[in-house]
Amino acid sequence: MNPFATRSALEFNIAAAERDTGLSKDTLRVWERRYGFPSPKRDGRGERLYSSQEIEQLRLLKRLVDAGERPGRLMSLSMAELVERLQRHAPMAVSDTAREVGDFLEILKSHDVQGLRRQLVQARERLGLARFIIDVVGPLNTRVGDAWMRGQLQIFEEHLYTESIQVVLRDAIARLQPVRARPGVLLTTLPHEPHGLGLLMAEALLALDSARCVSLGVCTPIWDIVLASRAQRIDIVALSFSGCMNPNQIVEGLTELRAKLPAGIDLWAGGAAPVLHRRPVDGVRAIAAIGQIHDELQAWRAREAKS
Repeated sequence: MNPFATRSALEFNIAAAERDTGLSKDTLRVWERRYGFPSPKRDGRGERLYSSQEIEQLRLLKRLVDAGERPGRLMSLSMAELVERLQRHAPMAVSDTAREVGDFLEILKSHDVQGLRRQLVQARERLGLARFIIDVVGPLNTRVGDAWMRGQLQIFEEHLYTESIQVVLRDAIARLQPVRARPGVLLTTLPHEPHGLGLLMAEALLALDSARCVSLGVCTPIWDIVLASRAQRIDIVALSFSGCMNPNQIVEGLTELRAKLPAGIDLWAGGAAPVLHRRPVDGVRAIAAIGQIHDELQAWRAREAKS
């Protein structure tokens, strides 16, 4: 257990914030007074309590300030905009990314599960959740999948990898401050799609961007998706496809679901299945890359603000 954390695993006192962000307590107080961020809550004794989302954003701000940025120009930016700005300053070289991904693959082949999870957590903490998902997990998924198809990984090793990534991502999601804001996003897969790692990656990015996420896991019948959407007052249904489903099943399933969902609920589909873009379904938003989730979410909020 983190000795600096408060009784809630989602809130951290100023000592934990100083340690986890590299920003001094004085800087945290000055930014709060001058810019209105961070905006910590107070406990019964009046001590500051920082959310995990604030800690994540403060880490990015610290790195940008270290790179020469002025904090006053950064405070209005979203998490995704901060990540993009940081990448312009010091983008991770392709060779560095490939090397790190290769290192993870070697740890996996050595069957050191705890070592793999420890290294993944360290990468997540160093890069921040958004960059970790986009720059590490995405390429690593591809490498693991390729190695499995070539017979360089056993099935049990691929399962060990998947479980390790799920543990690391679920831990990150659990640390994010729960929100009740819109949009409400229902995440699942259609029947015959058993792979949920892409779904979990999307959930983490959506939650990081303050969307209210409701996950049903994998292989949910179409009518149950519709019922859950109504019961949970969902604005967006987001489906993930790994490419293992028959393309006709994907198109037919999306067509049926779109027809059964209320017109006011958006339907998003993302993942590795080429048919999503080769045979687009009317009323279904095909997400080409996981890094586009932030822009799609912002576009949805902009449309809602005008309506």
